[in-house]
Amino acid sequence: MCGIVGVSAASPANQLIYDSLLLLQHRGQDSTGIATDDGGSFHFVKTRGQVREAYRTRDMRSLLGNVGLGHVRYATRGSAASEQEAQPFYVNAPYGITLVHNGNLTNTRELTADLFHVDRRHLNSDSDTELLVNVLANELQAQISGLELDPDQVFTAVRRVHERVEGSYAAIAVIAGKGLLAFRDPFGIRPLTLGRRSADQLPGVNRDEWIVASESLVLESNEYEVVGDIAPGEAVFITADGEMHRRQCAEHPRLVPCSFEYVYLARPDSTMSGISVYDARLRLGDRLARSVERYTPLGDIDVVMPIPDSARPSAMQLAQRLGIRYREGFYKNRYVGRTFIMPGQAVRRRSVKQKLNALGTEFRGKNVLIVDDSIVRGTTSAQIVEMARAAGARKVTFASAAPPVRYAHVYGINMPSRGELIAHGRRIPEIAREIGADHLIYQEVEDMRDAILEGSDLDDLEMSCFTGEYVTGTVTPEYLAWVEANQRS
Repeated sequence: MCGIVGVSAASPANQLIYDSLLLLQHRGQDSTGIATDDGGSFHFVKTRGQVREAYRTRDMRSLLGNVGLGHVRYATRGSAASEQEAQPFYVNAPYGITLVHNGNLTNTRELTADLFHVDRRHLNSDSDTELLVNVLANELQAQISGLELDPDQVFTAVRRVHERVEGSYAAIAVIAGKGLLAFRDPFGIRPLTLGRRSADQLPGVNRDEWIVASESLVLESNEYEVVGDIAPGEAVFITADGEMHRRQCAEHPRLVPCSFEYVYLARPDSTMSGISVYDARLRLGDRLARSVERYTPLGDIDVVMPIPDSARPSAMQLAQRLGIRYREGFYKNRYVGRTFIMPGQAVRRRSVKQKLNALGTEFRGKNVLIVDDSIVRGTTSAQIVEMARAAGARKVTFASAAPPVRYAHVYGINMPSRGELIAHGRRIPEIAREIGADHLIYQEVEDMRDAILEGSDLDDLEMSCFTGEYVTGTVTPEYLAWVEANQRS
C-alpha cells in the first residue's frame, strides 16, 4: 500500500506536497519522495524512512516549481530496503516524465519482456512502478510528432496503457513543462480523488489550482473543494496553465474498490467512492455484534476493548449494540509505525510491544472481548492476547471486524504468500488456539460486504484475500505460485 499526491498550483508546491504526505503517512513508512517541475526542469528528493525525518530545509528549498508529486511507500514489490526503488520514478523521454503509483501490476513478467524485446527500454529495478512509467512513456512517444502535446494525445496513451497493463494502479505523473496527469485502473481498485481551489477564491490568481491524492482528507485538510473520485479507467490531465481535461480511457470500466481500504488502510476521516470510512467501520461493528451474539455466551464478556486505532469505531458500535461496557485497555505509542505494514516478521514481532501497553486495572479479573480490524499473520494478535493475560484478564475473546484472510492479496497489499496467513488452511478453532484466545469470532464475508456498501451506489468490492476471487480475471494459479516463490513480505 502507498500514498500518493499530485499538485498543480499557482505558487510553489513543495510545502503543500510535504503537508499532504504527512497526512498519508499511515499508508507507508518504508520510504518517501517528492518531485517538482520548475518550468520543465525536475527536482527530486527521495529517501528511506518517514516524512517528518526525511526532508531537511535544504531539501525543501531545492524543490522548486508550482507542479509536483509525492509518495509514501511500503514495499509490495521489490525491496523495502532499497532507496533506489523509492518513488517517484523518472524517464527522460518524451519530454521527461516522473510518476508515482499506488497498487500492484500482475503482468510484470510479460511487461518486462516486452519493454526489453519490443520497446527497447532499460529497467534498473524490480519495481512495477518503473515498468508503469516506461509503458506510459512508450505509448506517449508513439502519439506525438512535434514539440506540442495536447490532451487527446495524452488520453490515447493512457488508453494504450490500460490495454497493456493488468492489476491495480492509481498513478500520478508530471510531464515536464506540459502538465499533471492522473489515471486509475479500469476496476478502480486503488483510490484516487480530485480537488480544486477555484481562481475566484484566490486573490491575484487567474487560474484554478488542483490536487489529486489517495484520500479525501488530504483535500479537505488543505482547504480544497472535493470535486470527486477519478473514475475507474478515467484519466485527468491538467495543463501547465491550470486547465483541467478528463476522459474515460478504458473499454469496460467497473468500480470495484478494495475492501481492505475500509477495514484497515484508510484513515477514518476519509470518504472513498462516496462511502465514509468511519461510518463503514461503525456498520462493521454492528454486523460483528450479531456474530458475537450467535457464537459467544454474552455472560462470558465483561468489557469490550479495541486495538487502537482503526478498530475503535467497530468496537464502540459492537459494545453499544450488545449493551456491554466499552473500555480502553490498550494504549498506543504513536511514535511507532503500523505493524502490519512493517517489512519482515521479526520487525513486526518486536514492534508490537513497543507500540502497545496494557493497562492492568482494566484487565484484572475480567472476561475481555478484544476487537481488532483484521487478523492477517496472527503475530500481532497472539502477542495482544498474551499481553491481556499478563495484565490479569480471566478470559480473552478475540473478534475480527473482517473475515478470515485466507488468500494472497496481489493488488497492492503486502500479503503475497498464503503460508504467512494464519487463517490459510486452518479452521477458526485452530486459529483461536494459535493466537491463545478462549474464543475467536470473525466477521462473515457477506456481512462485511453489506456493511461497507450500505447506502451507497456501489454493488461490489474487491475481496480476493477473503474469497480467493480475483476481480481482474487474469490472476491464475500459476501466477500465484510465482508470487509466493518470488516475494516475501
